[in-house]
Amino acid sequence: MRTETATEEQDHHLPAPEDWPKGFGEASWWPFVSAVGVVGLYVGAGLYVLSHGGNSYVPQIASPVVFVLGTVVFLVGLYGWLYHGFVDHYWYREGGGQTKLRWAMTLFLGTEVATFGAGFVYYFFIRVGTWPPTGQTIPDVMSSLVLINTLILIASSFTLHYSHMSLLRGKRNRFITFLALTILLAFVFLGGQIYEYNLFITHEGFTLTSGVFGSAFFGLTGLHGLHVSLGIVLMCILFVRAAYGQFSSERDTSVTTVTMYWHFVDAVWIFLVVSLYAGATLSG
Repeated sequence: MRTETATEEQDHHLPAPEDWPKGFGEASWWPFVSAVGVVGLYVGAGLYVLSHGGNSYVPQIASPVVFVLGTVVFLVGLYGWLYHGFVDHYWYREGGGQTKLRWAMTLFLGTEVATFGAGFVYYFFIRVGTWPPTGQTIPDVMSSLVLINTLILIASSFTLHYSHMSLLRGKRNRFITFLALTILLAFVFLGGQIYEYNLFITHEGFTLTSGVFGSAFFGLTGLHGLHVSLGIVLMCILFVRAAYGQFSSERDTSVTTVTMYWHFVDAVWIFLVVSLYAGATLSG
């Protein structure tokens, strides 16, 4: 019969199964909870398309209900995941396992490439052939607002990188200052995207159901906006933890992984601007 010390039991806390091999790290159910929430987001988006496509068998209330529930489940799972993996017992654990967590973020970003790739495959599929599609008018989505928003997002990547470098050099106040600046720039970018949506929907009548381009445009930019929102949450968590005195040049795993994620979000946006915004104005 196997016995464990009190220290091992504390480190090996729920929700990990008792027979999980210690050499593989600690198991957690929180990623699965987050995945269920993400499924709810996609189902909610699908129900929106069905309920606004002239189908009477899908009530319009179904979409917002499923979407809100999916969002709540996703955020709960995300909180548990982050707390379980990064925050819990920060002061008592050794600094090991950093390489594993960085590889975990790399693998996660690989799944994100596949997620965005599916949307881009759809867009490129409809983009091949006659453009604009027969009977549809493609609005001019490229504007000065998009360019300004792009510069803001690029600047936020530089400020976050400089924030991380300041931490590695032991300049803690500068690390927190530039992290706060990055969060501010991210909020400004997200506000600009919401303002752009408002212009398209209320002034031009361009929505998710406006043909194949409408579904591609709002699907991809909305997915990116969701990732920006997630990045803001992650950076706010970093800011609060930094305010409590956490992180140093030797204990920067969370900062590193969030920086990796934010640079990925930045790169995806640049690709969106080139292929979706600028590319939509080119005739086929």
